[in-house]
Amino acid sequence: MDGIDAALVDIGDSTFVLRGFLESPYSPKLRAALETLVKTEQAPLSEIGRLHVEIGEAFAATALALLESAGFCSDEIVAIGSHGQTVLHRPDASPGYSMQMGDAAVIAFRTGITTVADFRAKDVAAGGQGAPLVPAFHKFAFGRQRTTAHAVLNLGGISNLTLFSSKGDVSGFDCGPGNTLLDTWVSRCLSLDYDRDGSWGRSGTVNAELLRAMLSDEYFRRTGPKSSGRDYFNLDWVLAHIGRCGGRVTDADVQATLTELTAATVADAVTRELPACLQLAVCGGGSRNSFLMERLHSHLPAVQICGTEEFGLPPAAVEACAFAWMAACRLANVPANIPAVTGAPQELILGAVHHPR
Repeated sequence: MDGIDAALVDIGDSTFVLRGFLESPYSPKLRAALETLVKTEQAPLSEIGRLHVEIGEAFAATALALLESAGFCSDEIVAIGSHGQTVLHRPDASPGYSMQMGDAAVIAFRTGITTVADFRAKDVAAGGQGAPLVPAFHKFAFGRQRTTAHAVLNLGGISNLTLFSSKGDVSGFDCGPGNTLLDTWVSRCLSLDYDRDGSWGRSGTVNAELLRAMLSDEYFRRTGPKSSGRDYFNLDWVLAHIGRCGGRVTDADVQATLTELTAATVADAVTRELPACLQLAVCGGGSRNSFLMERLHSHLPAVQICGTEEFGLPPAAVEACAFAWMAACRLANVPANIPAVTGAPQELILGAVHHPR
């Protein structure tokens, strides 16, 4: 893995474009079209093709803007690792599949930089979940030089855990919703992209009946390997549970309850799967939600909870670094999945390479 070690060092020198440091590249129109596609799972083929290219164009523009702000040119960059925009994730279907949009050929051509994408497909083709993939990077970046049981929590749209036993064994899975339901609900009720610092959720009160109904979902009782996405945890899921409670819940109370749901399901997973856990390092956008972080502390009082900066990487950079690292693995023909996490039968080289010329 020496070459990959060198590649990670090079990340600090911007050898790899880290998609994720900038704000969302989507225009309001593109975001709305994607929201509709994810919600309805229906669109003409012409619409899907157009969105695939438009997302690729948006990613390319984001990468070029990042290069300009950092003072680099395309010739100085080895590769872009692009996860893409997930619109459907159904690894348990027959056959299983996971769909990410954002044409990597467009990204490569527009930027003039080799682009590695489509990281999940081979793992799914082999019978795995294709997710979560970041535990492999967490193992690489955070799993060494520690002899106590610890964990890394990625609070993205979906929350996922990487668990390290005191013996160094690694496991991981998607816990359930991270930010996706919080963002969906605040968008529906207040027309905001997210609940800044969890302030709206903090203004409400957890509804015990609604929380019990949500926690009864069979997904939370399943053991790993398991993964999920917005096609499962979405607005319809929230509304269905509110309906079972007779609809007698204020909007702010729903937000407070959704915050509690994320905290409770993460804490339950840590307690059940790694009871000896002493430290939990958190990354992803949810780490900036102070109300959510307070609820995590409340549920895990014996665990030291910190940001991944204490492990060496800022919380906002971890996922971007992960896919830059996966791109490096692909170019070096090094496997980048953990079979115990995804359920694939073997280690696999992940990603498709698109050269600019």
